[in-house]
Amino acid sequence: MDIGLIGLGLLGSSLASRLLASGFPVIGYDLDSGRRRALDQMGVRAVESPQAVAASCRRIMLSLPNSDVVASVVSEMEPRLNEDVVIIDTTTGDPEQTASLGRRLATRRVRYLDAEIGGSSRQVRESDVIVLCGGDLDVYRQCADVFACFARRTFHLGDWGSGARMKLALNLILGLHRAVLAEGLAFAEAMGFTPELALEVFQAGPAYSRAMDVKGKKMATRDFTPEARLSQHLKDVRLILAAGERCGARLPLSTQHRRLLEEAESAGFGEADNSAVIELFRRR
Repeated sequence: MDIGLIGLGLLGSSLASRLLASGFPVIGYDLDSGRRRALDQMGVRAVESPQAVAASCRRIMLSLPNSDVVASVVSEMEPRLNEDVVIIDTTTGDPEQTASLGRRLATRRVRYLDAEIGGSSRQVRESDVIVLCGGDLDVYRQCADVFACFARRTFHLGDWGSGARMKLALNLILGLHRAVLAEGLAFAEAMGFTPELALEVFQAGPAYSRAMDVKGKKMATRDFTPEARLSQHLKDVRLILAAGERCGARLPLSTQHRRLLEEAESAGFGEADNSAVIELFRRR
């Protein structure tokens, strides 16, 4: 019943808390020893390497920065991966690399799901996210008990890489909703309204989106404690544009969004919550 978890950052630590609360013992690893110690204190059994996770668990979750890191970690684990181990990869990564990894692992009878999460680390803790999954349908069904720990709904979307592709489409909309909300709040402030009043009006009217509930208060109060870092979303927007180029999609708004996020990162907001994008619009 042990669940392995590799990557104990914002999302990974939230996943750990939900798994523990649901009764799953968790064996975890992160490159950062401080994170390992913190998770050890909350009940995760921290180990010293990905190989140690692979040696102890039949189901292993990954929550890593990008596809290159996923490939490196999987290669490190591979000598210890037994047949029929399930890898549940929640990393928002490159769809082509994700699909390639799934095919490669299948030759060793290691079962792989790209199971991207729609929502922030806080929403994971509140079990208010969705899972976008690619891979074998039977393996997806066998992992329903894990997904039920933190997700309110799951979707099986097709073969390996399909979860990653849909996550990029979802993140395109989420990111632009945040940017539009930031611009609207800053515009209202410039016209003399408090951001709290403007947010209340926006939430009550036809322009409402869930981004207002998730990020509106953070923007209004300038609380940029990270739930999902701005630089991580910039990485996602670059993946969106690369995928758009491959499939011939026109993405003019995302092109402008990338420039905006790059400006925010250069201004020092990369490690802040992605709601910090509002600070660019507040500048006169």
